[in-house]
Amino acid sequence: MEALNRHLFLLLNAPPDPQTMLLLLARFLADDVVVLAAALIAVLWVWGRHNGRSALVGAGCALLTAALINTVIGAIWQHPRPFMIGLGHQLIPHAADSSFPSDHATFMWTIGVSLLLRGSWPRLGWGMMAFGMGVAWARIYLGVHFPLDMAGALLVAATASLLVVPVRPLIDRLLTPAIVRLYEGAVRRLHLPAALFPLDRR
Repeated sequence: MEALNRHLFLLLNAPPDPQTMLLLLARFLADDVVVLAAALIAVLWVWGRHNGRSALVGAGCALLTAALINTVIGAIWQHPRPFMIGLGHQLIPHAADSSFPSDHATFMWTIGVSLLLRGSWPRLGWGMMAFGMGVAWARIYLGVHFPLDMAGALLVAATASLLVVPVRPLIDRLLTPAIVRLYEGAVRRLHLPAALFPLDRR
């Protein structure tokens, strides 16, 4: 398995002198897409209605579950990144920590799977899955992850999202209203403009 993992990595990893446009695309996908996705989720929270917010809270619960799973895996199994063993070409800086699974891909795919399971914003769910593939390719191309790290990220994302499904009624009935109240209370206390932070979106 490890031999196949390394072979696939070398097939996808960038050459020592990559094309400028491809390198820029990879760097954008590797880091910026996750930031943009988080910003989009924030916008959907502010402007979304109650059902949409419940879906986002569910996705947030899945993300917390996925982060916990990744942390446990990283603590019990330290898998070196390609550059830590002198394999391929590293084109972006990264800490020399465990590579498995990829946190960036886990983030994208957990949101995507969670929204698809919920049936809310299916286009956004599929978009997250597609951009997650882009993130996965980019981080391998730039030399900071193996293909197996991405397979692990997809498995963690699916597992975390499925674990949240049975508690969806509690999320809808208790957790989402509580978070919405906290959010709306903060908007009122901070006197944020109603045009940008509308309340009572049912």
